[in-house]
Amino acid sequence: MKTFMFPGQGSQKKGMGATLFDEFKALTERADRILGYSIEELCLENPDRKLNQTQFTQPAIYVVNALSHFRKIAESNRKPDFLAGHSLGEFNALLAAGCFDFETGLRLVQKRGELMSQARDGGMAAVLNATIEEIDAVFKEQGLTEIDVANYNAPSQIVISGSKDELDKARPFFLRGGMNFVPLNTSAAFHSRYMQLARNEFETYLKAFEFSAPNIPVISNVSARPYQSGDEIANLSAQVTSSVKWFESIQYLRGLGDMEFEEIGHGTVLTKILAKIIQERPEPPKRVQEEVQGTPRQKAIETGEPEPEPLTAEEKVAAWNREHPIGTKVRSSIIEDDNLETRTKAVVLFGHRAAVYLTGYKGYFDLDELDARGSKASMSTPSCSGADPSLEAVH
Repeated sequence: MKTFMFPGQGSQKKGMGATLFDEFKALTERADRILGYSIEELCLENPDRKLNQTQFTQPAIYVVNALSHFRKIAESNRKPDFLAGHSLGEFNALLAAGCFDFETGLRLVQKRGELMSQARDGGMAAVLNATIEEIDAVFKEQGLTEIDVANYNAPSQIVISGSKDELDKARPFFLRGGMNFVPLNTSAAFHSRYMQLARNEFETYLKAFEFSAPNIPVISNVSARPYQSGDEIANLSAQVTSSVKWFESIQYLRGLGDMEFEEIGHGTVLTKILAKIIQERPEPPKRVQEEVQGTPRQKAIETGEPEPEPLTAEEKVAAWNREHPIGTKVRSSIIEDDNLETRTKAVVLFGHRAAVYLTGYKGYFDLDELDARGSKASMSTPSCSGADPSLEAVH
């Protein structure tokens, strides 16, 4: 099996796409008409250093990723089995899956970049050589309630977002604990609660478009699970404020079996993150393999028996809440944390997803990825750290 990975903001560099624009002249001209400026000039000459400004960075990366993908398919004549994109790169994954055409994706990315560039008074920092548990402990011990986990790139490569004052306050606590704290050159606190206005406006914009169901599975940054038909607006808008669950996404894909990864676009930032993940977690999650190999669909294929009808989200939620009260100890198939417990009842999200929230994690967890260890365990009142398990090394 093979997964194409598309990089996001942070992978840009002057000169990127140099051999692509002439090769795909018609698409380059269409991009120029939509954007109102020369995408080739922006990428190759970087006038006024615009390439590092969010409203220009995002369209540039999208176009280079897209043209790189078109070239790859033309050369190999083989499509991947799965697609994943880091933050902005998820738009390229959806393009490759046939959810929209090149022009539609560019319009979406252009709007997203404009809205995100308007956010101010926030910042981001990479916390290196620290686990999510260690970072969460600093948040709790020091009362840092205004910082969110923005990107969970690898077990020891995490990016946090928050107000600049709160990040300045946090820095000495991380350094004192022997962790590397590296402020990032960003204009705002991307992938955090501080992007709520941009999220709301982007969601409204998205509703003007129609999306097709993916013809290749696309792994969502928000859930670290494949998109389902109808997820596009909810996922792409939530992605603006949600953590990027890159580590969990890679672990999910590794857990499916023998998986080959290839980065499509400029640079090797995701290839390096993948190498770091494999170095720190050499063995793929066995429980994910067992889940996939033991699914009703797989058993039906093996036995020749009819595949049973899957439970609806409402049925899953009802069954979970009957057996598992708030405070139930659980295990996750993609998060290595032995102290997980629920902090809410199970709910139906986006009209079709059965999910629950866990103590210490801001993002929701799909019920299908959780294994309850005891329905009567731990009835103490949970607390929420405000830190999400999904982060990003680039932003």
